[in-house]
Amino acid sequence: MNNEAEKKQLLKRGQSIALVSSIVTLVLALVKGLVGYRFESSLLVADAFHSAGDVVTIAASGFGLWLAARKKSETFPYGLYRAETVASLFIGVLILWAGVEMARDGYAKLLHLQGMTDFPVMPLSAALLSIAASFFLAKKQKEVGKAINSQSLLAASRETHLDIYVSGGVFVGILLAFKGIPYVEGGLVLVISLLILKLGGETMWLSVMSLLDANLDADLQTEIGSRCSAIEGVRAVTGLRIRRAGPFRMVDCTIKTSPNLPLYKAHELADRVEESIIEEHRDIDTVFVHVEPFRNRILSALIPVIAVNGLDSSIHEHFGRAPYFAFVRFDENDLSLEDFYYNEYLDEKIHIGVKIVKSIAFSEVDILFTKQVGELAFSLLKERFVDIYLVEGNPTIGEIVAAYRENRLSGLHAPTHSLDDSETGRYAESSNTGTGQKTLGTSKT
Repeated sequence: MNNEAEKKQLLKRGQSIALVSSIVTLVLALVKGLVGYRFESSLLVADAFHSAGDVVTIAASGFGLWLAARKKSETFPYGLYRAETVASLFIGVLILWAGVEMARDGYAKLLHLQGMTDFPVMPLSAALLSIAASFFLAKKQKEVGKAINSQSLLAASRETHLDIYVSGGVFVGILLAFKGIPYVEGGLVLVISLLILKLGGETMWLSVMSLLDANLDADLQTEIGSRCSAIEGVRAVTGLRIRRAGPFRMVDCTIKTSPNLPLYKAHELADRVEESIIEEHRDIDTVFVHVEPFRNRILSALIPVIAVNGLDSSIHEHFGRAPYFAFVRFDENDLSLEDFYYNEYLDEKIHIGVKIVKSIAFSEVDILFTKQVGELAFSLLKERFVDIYLVEGNPTIGEIVAAYRENRLSGLHAPTHSLDDSETGRYAESSNTGTGQKTLGTSKT
């Protein structure tokens, strides 16, 4: 998500729901407090204090979102997104406090039962009003919290959702108190307090882990790694890290590509990786992509050759006009000849090299060793991140690989001849063709 205006719009949406929630919850707290005091319902008064605590937590969420929407500055170059996480931590502490207070109140009510003479119409009505209001507030907070990925707003939603059960317990407790049944009222309050303590602990834990840059998105990490690895030119993805900053995420990763890739191509590849990550996840604020050269232990190479003669096959004068292509794999010590391919495009007049490149795409070629290559074939090979090395003389396959290992070959950074020369057939050569070899475009066995 690179659009600052869109981010601010989402954060303002969160601020609005936090403001509305604060006002509604404050009104509920006042209603429950006044009704509980007027009709001597200590359970309703306790619920009013609990709602008053909710006002503070929701207001903290709104304040955190307000800070997160502030502009980036020299002092805060990464923005104030984590202010929302700090607010979420504060909410967790308050939820724990509310749970402890409610547990104490529930324990006290286990021992002391307050009787009622008149049917508690108003206290029960206040409890029902609280249930209905909490239901709609929790639903809206969760909806907006998910839309903007706000941790604090989602935490407030969970707390408000719990208020439904708290108010439901209060409703049942008031009825049981009216019937004179002991212990049940205090027991219900204790059960609810345990749920609140669990919620507060989880909220605090998530906030602390976010502030400590813990890996909280293992599935997302795997998804992004797979997506980046599938991009053409990316040989490997390492050091993939995701950290949360309030409602947004920051991604760091290192991609490895051809060591001979020009700087501008490396930048283009990094941009492609960044766009691929962001396009599917609008809650990702920033992607840092570091590009490093890929050093594979085993390399695959294609070599145009004159004839099929094993590792003693000699290189042909031109890439597109070679009758055969040798496909080899090698590392620092070993060299294996995988197969030979027959060039079925020898009778073509133009763009032979391009057709060959398209035909050998399945081979996953890392390197091309050649003496000459045309402009179009060169560009297409570079687009497919194939490193091209210039060979002089008439060495065999074994001699070419030995020269590469000893760093005696130069990388080819431009075609050996222009498109005009290729089309005039200046480099076309006659060559004997054999039979019984695989043709380009068929997969190896």
